[in-house]
Amino acid sequence: MSEPTVTIRFFARLREELETEQLSVPAVANQTVSGLLASLASRGGPWARLTGDQPVMVAVNQAMAKPSTPVRAGDEVAFFPPVTGG
Repeated sequence: MSEPTVTIRFFARLREELETEQLSVPAVANQTVSGLLASLASRGGPWARLTGDQPVMVAVNQAMAKPSTPVRAGDEVAFFPPVTGG
């Protein structure tokens, strides 16, 4: 039996900067969006920008999420840059 995972997807400039479109990570008990972001940022390099001064928007299972939103096994978490007006 495989361990439970969370699927993470990256869009727009994040996909280009991190050089990946999708990633699976082990599910962690009582994890939140902010905890997941911190875990990814701890990889260093371009990953550290996920918690930097350029905010990212997050959706969990295609619904906009807050830092306190729980992330559970089987969830899909999407990170994308904020939409800017023009």
